[in-house]
Amino acid sequence: MAQGRRVERVAASIRREISELLVNGIKDDRVSLGMVSVTNVEVAGDLQHCKIFVSVYGTPEVQDQALAGLRSAAGYVKGELSRRLNMRRTPEVIFHLDRGIEKGTSVLGLLNQLEQKRQERGEIPEGTGQIDDDLS
Repeated sequence: MAQGRRVERVAASIRREISELLVNGIKDDRVSLGMVSVTNVEVAGDLQHCKIFVSVYGTPEVQDQALAGLRSAAGYVKGELSRRLNMRRTPEVIFHLDRGIEKGTSVLGLLNQLEQKRQERGEIPEGTGQIDDDLS
């Protein structure tokens, strides 16, 4: 169980350091095109590999360019992590695009459209936010 806590601590440290590098360290113009944020970090149990999930705000082209910039900076990121975290062996860094926020936003938009259509038809009394009063 102690091994699991160590992996979690390493993942949290990597997430903090990567976020700092996104603000001040990585100078690639492709990365700074879109607003890039770290959403999750998964570290393998043997601490040899690290998947970093990032969310990029912008068009699909901007997202692809930012991800390409991050992948090209992976060697620099690994070196900085090695220097900052003082680990015996620094994990290999792999960047992945996280589309979870994008999907969540589109689902919320669809739900809002559905609610608006129901209110226009008069199916829901305005301001109640309840679908059916008979259920209570």
